[in-house]
Amino acid sequence: MQASPGNLAKERHSGYPSAPVSGLSAKQLAFLAQYGFDPALQQRWQEDVAAGRLAKARNLVAGELLAPPPGTLKKLPGSATKTAKELERLGNEAIARGELGVVVLNGGMATRFGGVVKGVVPVLGKERSFLGLMIEDVKKAEARAGGKVPVFLMNSFATDAATKQHFVEHGGFGFDADRLAHFTQFVQLRMTKKGELFRLADGEASAYGPGHGDFAPALRRSGMLKRFLDGGGKYLFVRNVDNLGARIDPVVLGHHIKSKQDATVELAPKWPEDVGGAPYLLDGRVQLVEQLRFPEGFDPSIVDVFNTNTFTFTAAALDRDFDLGWYYVEKSVEDKKAVQIEHLIGELTAHVSTNWLQIRRSGRQNRFLPIKAPDDLLAAREEIVEMYDGGDAG
Repeated sequence: MQASPGNLAKERHSGYPSAPVSGLSAKQLAFLAQYGFDPALQQRWQEDVAAGRLAKARNLVAGELLAPPPGTLKKLPGSATKTAKELERLGNEAIARGELGVVVLNGGMATRFGGVVKGVVPVLGKERSFLGLMIEDVKKAEARAGGKVPVFLMNSFATDAATKQHFVEHGGFGFDADRLAHFTQFVQLRMTKKGELFRLADGEASAYGPGHGDFAPALRRSGMLKRFLDGGGKYLFVRNVDNLGARIDPVVLGHHIKSKQDATVELAPKWPEDVGGAPYLLDGRVQLVEQLRFPEGFDPSIVDVFNTNTFTFTAAALDRDFDLGWYYVEKSVEDKKAVQIEHLIGELTAHVSTNWLQIRRSGRQNRFLPIKAPDDLLAAREEIVEMYDGGDAG
């Protein structure tokens, strides 16, 4: 078992007695409780930060990071190949049977977009937002294969209301309302480096979502995972809201099905300026290790791909508790340093069997086009049009 902060702060609702968090009003506590705030976990984090048990140095892996063994990483086959056609058939048949669902990671505050809810930002014209294009993609997949694909949006306390209103204002983008469900990730409170609550200029404690590692426990707690499984669902395609390349592809789904693994991780070819996590061999297991865990002096270039944060999961494999690590992260909030503790969806690969798939990063078949700032939309406009409209700028 690798050394990690996961043993310092257990998963939420793990049996710790309720503990007070000093300095919060009843109104604040009531608001936080709506989103699964865990006061005992918060108290423990504050103590661990103050004592140095949660710190940047504690994020680092204790073992040696090695390149995965030869043959571990697979490549998406060319679309004209016999292999791709067979995988496409497998994927489309699963979609036709109603076995695929889509989960969109739609939390965060999009600070590089001026603090707006990124999912509602227009991408192509005023009507086609990030979320609108996601729905377009789902409907295209349904038209190709037949069948119905439910969509689950993991919002945060900061994005939930605006996201729901966006769908109301756009008539649900013509998508069946009974197949669109919202659930929320959890919420915790930022701290100072001394472990005290970090307060905003107005005196309020600063809330945040503790990372996309919330995905599996939040989906279970919402009851949506059980309903999906009970309804015959088998596979969940999980993607970031701002990765416009992360579209349903029956070939990728077929690759996952044929692999008989619990997870498929999409990996992009690494370009010189890229940073981020990747699959490494750690403690005898190939798993995603994010950059904040790299030990001093480590050369990440021993692996030439990196994590896109796009996954396909066999849904039944998610129906259990996972002891994910908690990691110390510093953020700039109102021009001051704040501390938040996060966990990572990619760390599920340390617990479930995993299929590693290198995808394309250019052209119409590009599966990795993250939009992090408004300038990215302008720079990528032609590629976005090519991907979604087949080159017709309209």
